[in-house]
Parts: sequence; structure tokens; C-alpha cells
Amino acid sequence: MSAVVPPPARTGAVARAAAGAAALLPRRSDYAQLGRSWRQDLVAGLTVGIVALPLALAFGVSSGVGAEAGIVTAIVAGFVAAVFGGSHVQVSGPTGAMVVVLAPIVATHGVGAVALLSLAAGVVLVALGASRLGRAVAYIPWPVVEGFTLGIGVIIFLQQVPLAVSSHVAPGHNTAVAAAEAITTAPWPRAWASVGVVVLVAAVMLLVPRLHRALPASLIAILVAAVAVALLGLDVERIGELPTSLPAPSLPGIGLGDLPGLAGPTLAIAALAAIESLLSARVASGLAGPDGRTTGTYNPDRELVGQGLASIAAGLFGGMPATGAIARTAVNVRSGARTRLAAVVHALVLLGVVYLAAQLVGQIPLAALAGVLMVTAARMVSVRTARSILGSTRHDALAFVLTAVITVSFDLIVAIQIGLVAAALLTLRQFAKLGTVRREPIAGPAHDGDEHIAVFRLDGLMFFGAADRILEEVTGLAAAQGVEVVVLRLSQLRYLDATGAQALVEVIRTLEARGITVLLKGVQEQHLELVRKVGVIAELRHHRHLFDTLEDAVEHARSHVRRARTPQNPLGVTS
Repeated sequence: MSAVVPPPARTGAVARAAAGAAALLPRRSDYAQLGRSWRQDLVAGLTVGIVALPLALAFGVSSGVGAEAGIVTAIVAGFVAAVFGGSHVQVSGPTGAMVVVLAPIVATHGVGAVALLSLAAGVVLVALGASRLGRAVAYIPWPVVEGFTLGIGVIIFLQQVPLAVSSHVAPGHNTAVAAAEAITTAPWPRAWASVGVVVLVAAVMLLVPRLHRALPASLIAILVAAVAVALLGLDVERIGELPTSLPAPSLPGIGLGDLPGLAGPTLAIAALAAIESLLSARVASGLAGPDGRTTGTYNPDRELVGQGLASIAAGLFGGMPATGAIARTAVNVRSGARTRLAAVVHALVLLGVVYLAAQLVGQIPLAALAGVLMVTAARMVSVRTARSILGSTRHDALAFVLTAVITVSFDLIVAIQIGLVAAALLTLRQFAKLGTVRREPIAGPAHDGDEHIAVFRLDGLMFFGAADRILEEVTGLAAAQGVEVVVLRLSQLRYLDATGAQALVEVIRTLEARGITVLLKGVQEQHLELVRKVGVIAELRHHRHLFDTLEDAVEHARSHVRRARTPQNPLGVTS
């Protein structure tokens, strides 16, 4: 019996699918520069690990899941994303944007839901990456991204106010409302001790970079604050007991009946993780290291898969969803990182802290973490960027402001959705103005009856945003000036969609119903199939009313006018 040979098309499809799957997996080339850069990678990883420690603790506390979950996420997710992600220099872990989403979820569903959400959102991210949807982030306009970032910065700052004044506010409030309530219900004057810690941390973080940019300002600020609190004997809350080892991986303890209620939060977390990680990787690809060289390209689909696996791993260890962190990634690049080894070392440094210094870390004042996040949030707000956008165009400024306001007032994902819709509608409005119609004079010597012929030139874009306006202009001008024949010049149309083609059908139908003959000139080859299928040509009075040159179209129009005025044709019937 002869072997069955698969069809070539099927074999090619299988080969392409295999190649596509392989592109999403780790490979030897990920570490091609390791022989030359391992020293810089080690130094960069150590630096980022030091910078990431206070942020991981702070984001864990601020989200409501605790400092333990924050550092576990930084370790586990940071390691997995480094190995499987699509960027060689991306550093992943808990971030401020994710905290903004998680805090109300924790308030509504409890801490136990976070690990399950991390698992579920991770699965969604892997599916998005496998579906090759990673490049979709390129379609998010810059004003929407910056408005989103501004809103996140404001929310992170407001979230720290209760910790900064040692106030316990019931969760679930809007951040601005909760911040105001925290200030009014704070245990004054005892709360001044926490406020003093926040001010001290902020001052140190602002002064240290002036001494040397390479110094880990946030870590130094926390150490100074912890020492000051201990020496002065201040009555402030501490982080408390931390585990001295990683917990064993396990499935989240939550019932299946809770899953339907978590579908919305899962999609919100997955969407945020995808957007933030891809934006961070895109920015990182353009950052230059100490040698002046950029880090090169990244694979957006693989990045989604890597971040999905990272969130799944973090959920199994009791952590929270992770994303690419632009601040830590920037530190990594500027410290000389060239390969994934740097992000791996960053995770190992944090792991060493858990095993060797958990008790010391537990003594850090919570107000010190609030101070770190307040400064971090303030640095997210770029006055220069805001001025640039507000001074650009009105629709870009509106998209920026709208996204920022909705982010602070309502929800991050809703803000992105509304920002995208607003940006799209405003952009479509601008594009619609590019579709124009104007009446042109007939070239050459005038003939008797030329006043009854109208030549209209359609330029630019004729799509759903401009079709109705063009329809009204053509039919209105033709009807108001005693026109008997209309020539529509279509050779200058750069874009035509189905709605635009249907508008042409309506133009022809309306004019022919009024006794005005319509001739089409210069239908472009790329539009020809569309106008046939939509019925533009079929709507013409005669198939010969389609022309390639304007001279032929005008001559045919003149013949219509002449025949319409001959005694033998008193009714003006023409072909």
C-alpha cells in the first residue's frame, strides 16, 4: 500500500502554523548577546531588583491584597515574563495601573478572588497572543494613552491618602471621595506622624537623584524613614509579618459559582495587562542604554503570551496579575541590560530578600510606601506632554481630557473605550472633510446647451462619514440650476467604501427620477468591482453611460442636450 501524501496546501498551512507557534516560544537567540553583556546584565538586574522591592511591597498593600502578594508577584511573574515574554529587556511585576483596577475588585469580591482573576486573565492574554492580536495596541492614539496615564497617576496618588494619614476608609468608594473622607476622619494629631514620614520619603526621593542618578532613591528613602521612625519611636503602622519563603503553588480556593460574576473583571484585567505591557515594550524598544544603542524590536504576540503565563504563575503562588512595568524597564535599560538575564536576576534578588531579610522588611512603615507611590504617581504626570497635547488639535485635546477625567471618575477600561470611541469619531469627522465635491466648468470652447450640463468632481475620501454630505451637495446643486445632464468624475477618489458606493446609487436614482441623466467618468479599477456589486452601474439609465475620458463624457452629454431639444424628440427621451 502506498503512503498517503497530504495535499500541498494542507502541508503548507501546518508548516505555517508550526512556525507561528515556534515564534511564541523561547529560543536560543534570546541570549545571543549574553557572552558580551552578562556583566552589564548582572549589574542591571541587581539595580532593578533594589528599585522594584519598595514598589512591589507598596503596590501589594495599595491594591488590598497585601505586601506578600506584591513581592510574590514581582518574583514569580517577573521570572516567567523574562523567559517567555517578547521583549529582551522588559521587567514585569505589580504596577500602579493594575492596583487601580484591583482595589475595587478586592473591595467587592474579597482578596480570595485575586488569584483566580490572575489565572483567568492570564489565560485570556495567552489566547490573545496566540491569535496574533498583539499589534492592536498600535491603534490606540497617543492622546488616549497619555490621558489614561494621567488619570492613573491621579488615582494612585489619591489611593495613598488613607495610608498617609493613618486612616481606615471603607473600601469601594471613588478614590477622590475616599481621600477626602480619610482626611476628615483621620486620628489627628496622631496622624501627623504618618504625614511626616510621607514628607520625609518624598524629600529624600527628590534629593537623592541630584547627588547621583544611579542611586536607588526609593529604597534609600524607605531606609531613612524606617530608621527615623525607630529612633524617634513614632506610632505608625508597619507592614507586619512577611513569609520567609515562597508559598507552595496551588489552585485558588473559590467556588465555580463565583466565576460568572468575575467575567467582567477578568476581561478588564486582561485588557489592561495587554495594553500596559505592550505600551511598555514599545517604549522600551526605543530606549537607549549607556552605550547609546537602543534595545531593538520586540514581538508583541509573544509578549502577550509571556505576560499571560506570568499572571497564571503568579495566581498559582497566591499573587496578583502582572504587567510590564515601564519605570522598572527603563531603569533596566539605562543600567545596561541587553538580554533577559537582567530581568531574571531582578527576580532572584527579590527572592533573596524573602529568604534572607523578610523580618527587616516587615518593619517598614506603611506611610513610607505611601510616600514612594505618591512621588511615583506625581512623576507619571508630565506637564510638558499635557501642554503639547492641549496645544495640538481640538479633537486630540478633547480625547486626552475626556480619557483622563473618566479614568479618575469611573473606570480605567471604560476610559480607554470612551477615549478610543471619541478619538475615532473625531478623526472620522476630520477625514470626512477630506471628501469634497465641486462643480467644474467644461473645458474648451462653449457650446449651446452647456449651461444644462453639470460636471461634478468628487475628490478624496467617499466613505460612510462623508457620503450623506456629498449626496446632498450633488443633488442640491443639480436640481437648483436647471441641469439636464450630470457628469460625475470619480477618477480622483482615493477611497470608496460600500456606504460611499451606496451614496452614488442614491445620487443616480434621485437625479434620474427628476429626469436628469447621469454619466460616470473615470471609475478606478480598484473601485470597479465594488460599484458593480453595490449596484452603481446598474442604476445608470444605459450601460453606455460609463466613460473613461472626460471628453467622451462631455460629448455624450451634449448629444443628450441636443436631442432633447429637437422637434422630432419633444419629450426629451434619450439613451
